[in-house]
Amino acid sequence: MKRYRDRDEAGQLLAELLSHHAGEDPLVLGIPRGGLPVARPIAEALDGDLGVVVAGKVGAPGNPEFAIGAVAPDGVTLIDEITVRRLGISPEQLGSAVEQALEKLKRREQAFGAVGLEAADRLVIVVDDGVATGATLQAALQYLRRLGPSFLVCAVPVGPPSTIARLAADVDEMVCPRQPDRFHAVGEWYEYFSQVSDEEVEAILSRQ
Repeated sequence: MKRYRDRDEAGQLLAELLSHHAGEDPLVLGIPRGGLPVARPIAEALDGDLGVVVAGKVGAPGNPEFAIGAVAPDGVTLIDEITVRRLGISPEQLGSAVEQALEKLKRREQAFGAVGLEAADRLVIVVDDGVATGATLQAALQYLRRLGPSFLVCAVPVGPPSTIARLAADVDEMVCPRQPDRFHAVGEWYEYFSQVSDEEVEAILSRQ
């Protein structure tokens, strides 16, 4: 299965697959940071508005890079209860981890700008550069659903079939052109996959 050259190429392919939404004034929301360079070509091709939706990973105590859940901007939390029990995480530790995730989310939301209620009654397309477990993206999708869009789409260039099927249950349309059975990390499906800085995100948004 062919790799993408970069996030821009991935966004262009998704834009082609979403071309039936041209003329529907979509709101295209990237998951910062990596989702914004993918979302930009989609918004341009569909003549839509570009913005961000911020969700946050809840990291395990002592190992913050290991996700045990995710938080949405309205404070609603998704927790992997099985993993929490398996790791022996106490309610106090879990509460502290969630609080830290919410604080980080609020800082990023202030930096990039909140979605607010502009998603209500609109076609909303949520974009990331790929998905592995999908916890953070799922939190973002469920948050947006609560805002009342007229139609909710999730578009990602690559992800494992099981994750894509789970996320599809939260949206009206799921677009993921590459769903490899053997999936280890999003970055392995790109030839060029550098970190996206806050400054790059702000530059993309400032051009709207």
